Amino acid sequence: MSGARVLVVGATGVLGGLAARELADRGAVHALAGRTPRALAERGAGLGDRPVRRIDAYDLDGCAALAPWARAELGGLDGVLVTVGVAAFGRAEELSDSVAEHLCAVNFLCPAAVLRGATSQVARGGFLAAVTGAVVDTPMQGMADYAAAKTALGCWLGVLARETRGRHLRVLDFRPPHLDTGFADRPAAGRAPSLPPGGDPYEAARSMVDRLEGAQ
Repeated sequence: MSGARVLVVGATGVLGGLAARELADRGAVHALAGRTPRALAERGAGLGDRPVRRIDAYDLDGCAALAPWARAELGGLDGVLVTVGVAAFGRAEELSDSVAEHLCAVNFLCPAAVLRGATSQVARGGFLAAVTGAVVDTPMQGMADYAAAKTALGCWLGVLARETRGRHLRVLDFRPPHLDTGFADRPAAGRAPSLPPGGDPYEAARSMVDRLEGAQ
């Protein structure tokens, strides 16, 4: 990854932050985007005064503009990694429509807008990547809308992979299992069911960057 120019979206989250650190340790040069201004500024400073930009999942035009911004900041763009996400728990009949809309915006529409805006910005041979999760393969009761939003993103990524093959871009869909990041403890609604111990987020981040490295 030495010298690779990468945009990390969701860099203020646990997994996104770890991936950004791993990329930096392997010599990548990156721009960071996230939701929380103070945490974003601190993370950018901690990784060598990297350029940062705040995003709002409901501002799809702003999401689509991230890749052109990163390309200008970095002098080119070799890949984009999107790690944004939010969960919610509760039976389908109990979840409000407003929460369902929020899950769709954060877990599907925002990542799709980012990557849609990046397809013409990433250099030949580069990558477009996002985190969906194991919930796509094994949706659980009490997580219907969350699973549906992540599955929509997974389907979208699969089609994007076929559509961009002629541009020699690699599209990656990361589906890590439940990780010990505290993600399930910060739902948009409801309370997480009893879950087994989460996996190691550090190992998950390393595994993701291994695959990104192979995409170069």
